[in-house]
Amino acid sequence: MKNAVISGIIIGIVSALWIIIMQAAGYNPQNLEDSKNSWLEYTSILIPFFGLYFGIRGLKKQQGNKLTFFEGLFEGFKILAVGGLLAAAFSFIYVSLYAKDLTVDYMERIFGALIIGLLFTLANSLLLMNSPKDL
Repeated sequence: MKNAVISGIIIGIVSALWIIIMQAAGYNPQNLEDSKNSWLEYTSILIPFFGLYFGIRGLKKQQGNKLTFFEGLFEGFKILAVGGLLAAAFSFIYVSLYAKDLTVDYMERIFGALIIGLLFTLANSLLLMNSPKDL
C-alpha cells in the first residue's frame, strides 16, 4: 500500500503543478481555437502513464520481479485513487478561487483523465506482468 500511496501522491502533485503551468502559459480550455498552447493538454497524458508505470514496476520489484495481471491492476487502481483524489481536490480549490468560469471544463477533463488512467492501468499491468507459463 505504501508504494501506491507514494506513486499516487506524486501523480497528484505533478498534475496540480501541470494545471498551474497550463494556466500560466495561457491555455484556455473554453476557446481552444485562440489558444496557441493546446498541445499542453495532450502532454498531460504522460503524467498518469509514467506515474502508473513506475508505481506498478515498484510493486513488481518489491515482490522479487513477480507480478500477475490482477496484482498490477489492483495496484494501479490504488495509485489512481490516491492521485485522482489529490488532483480533483486541487482542481476544485483552484477553480473555486481562480477560474470560476471554467468549472464545467475542468470537471469534464477530470472525468476524462479518470478514463484514461483506467486504460493506462490495463496497459501497464499487461506490459509489466510476468507471462504465465501454463496456458
